[in-house]
Amino acid sequence: MGFPHPVRWIGSLISNLTDLFLKRAERTLEPDKVNKRKRKLGLIMVIIVITVSAGICFVILHLAYTLNSVLGLIIESVITYQCIAAKSLYVESMKVYKALEQEGLEAGRKAVSMIVGRDTASLDEKGVIKAAVETVAENTSDGVIAPLIYLAIGGPVLGIAYKAINTMDSMVGYKNDKYMDFGRAAAKLDDVVNFIPSRISAVLIILSCLFLGKDYSFLGACKIFFRDRFNHASPNSAQTESACAGALGLQLAGPASYFGKLVEKKYIGDPIRSIELKDIKRANILMFGASFLCEAICILILMIWINM
Repeated sequence: MGFPHPVRWIGSLISNLTDLFLKRAERTLEPDKVNKRKRKLGLIMVIIVITVSAGICFVILHLAYTLNSVLGLIIESVITYQCIAAKSLYVESMKVYKALEQEGLEAGRKAVSMIVGRDTASLDEKGVIKAAVETVAENTSDGVIAPLIYLAIGGPVLGIAYKAINTMDSMVGYKNDKYMDFGRAAAKLDDVVNFIPSRISAVLIILSCLFLGKDYSFLGACKIFFRDRFNHASPNSAQTESACAGALGLQLAGPASYFGKLVEKKYIGDPIRSIELKDIKRANILMFGASFLCEAICILILMIWINM
């Protein structure tokens, strides 16, 4: 079964609070005040989720270290490991790869639907591959580099606080009728905490091209990053997507269907070549390369700090 994953607990807390607060907001007598109440309750949820998540993490670590320093180190290591999603990102994206390779398009659509928010029923094979590559590219920041940065700054407590913010955004940060107002605080806070990490992640992706081989273009990553890094409604998402697109010589993003509605989105990158199945593997290699660089830099900074 393994150690219980904290993100599952955080997700359960968010889900329960969302149901409770949305029902309460809908009971507001004045229709014109419903949206305002949703925004207020959404902010309250953000405060509760962060406080509870970080607070429980702090208490667990404090008790563990009080009982035994070795136990504390083990618990801290487990929580730290669970804050970083490199393995799960690789595993889930490679499920798409294997499904397309071994079972065909329908299996690929089903696999990619587990990791993206867009509608997947009408995607062709290249569309499925592109969705998987984009997910790996975007989550290189959200799921790997940003947690590493916050863990390096504030340990597991700050790492869990970041995961709570990121999970809230993924659950209620949608711009639809249900969550537009309620999820606003979560979405805005997610933009703030990812602003710097997303840009650091993009730079790390670009630098990793220097030692990953001929499939990765350093100059292409630089060019598309500086040109297309704002081609997204989010101030952060296109940072890593543009670096990845340029590194691989692909065109990513563009129009996509969400909840049955076609959403017009700008393209990221140039179609220097047609996307292919191996690009899912290549995107993962970029992710691991950037992760390695981030860890190396964090360790170097820590060593310098200790020796000062």
